[in-house]
Amino acid sequence: MMVRPNTFRSNEETLKNNFFQKKFSKSEQKNLKIKVLKEFDDLVYNLEKNNINVSINQGSLIHENPDEIFSNNWIIFDENKIGIFSMFAKNRRTEINNDYVKSLSKNNYKFFDYSKYALKNIFLEGTGSMVLDRENKKAYCCISQRSNKSLFLQFCKDFKYEPILFNAYQNVNGKKKSIYHTNVMMSIGPKICVICLDSIDNNFEKNIVINNLATNNKILSISNKQMESFAANIIFLKSNTNVQIVISETAINSLTNFQINELENIGNIIKCEIPTIEKFGGGGVRCMITEVF
Repeated sequence: MMVRPNTFRSNEETLKNNFFQKKFSKSEQKNLKIKVLKEFDDLVYNLEKNNINVSINQGSLIHENPDEIFSNNWIIFDENKIGIFSMFAKNRRTEINNDYVKSLSKNNYKFFDYSKYALKNIFLEGTGSMVLDRENKKAYCCISQRSNKSLFLQFCKDFKYEPILFNAYQNVNGKKKSIYHTNVMMSIGPKICVICLDSIDNNFEKNIVINNLATNNKILSISNKQMESFAANIIFLKSNTNVQIVISETAINSLTNFQINELENIGNIIKCEIPTIEKFGGGGVRCMITEVF
């Protein structure tokens, strides 16, 4: 599931802790939506060309939701369960599409609504905050203002995942800052994990992550610079029996030939150009795609 945005801009409320995001100038604001919609439509075209079913919801005509293109933050599908999540930015809480959720209630899903925790300043932002190893039922989460420990543990209890918690950081103007979402520093596919291990400073926490990953996955380590180019913000999808690896042009251009070959050994690479969305939204292809089970 993807949301074709009616509104898009550099969200002033998320700039405070999303250091992947850049504020746009007045000159850059010109034709911004046209560029974003082209990037969105081209991505959908490439997904469908590779036999991936895409369900598109239109962005809100009632609310100005500058980040509505990143639908994976407010909803998760997992087997017969659906989670609705609490958003850090107040202007993101209206992204929750209640009509869409209501339409899903006809399909015998069991719902878990965590959105009410936002009123208590407790946040967990879907598969932005968490990277799910669905096959092995493990959930990875780096703690931040957007990823609350207690709510993460509640999710893991409700959805039957083993929790793996840690802290991850990036350098911002010479200072260590918490990475806002786990899915910008790691992604998990079939028998592989792309991860920036250098972002985990604590060796004890790093070893816990490595040991859990290495049990079932090959670890493909990337650098901090590659992480900042969205090299970990990729998604592994399936078309029929083929693995499709969706990655942005920015991300793949940062990888070495060896790293690209390692991914190609897993499946087909689908490259897409979304520089405007990455720069001003602070999220990549993984953030734009909500897996529906």
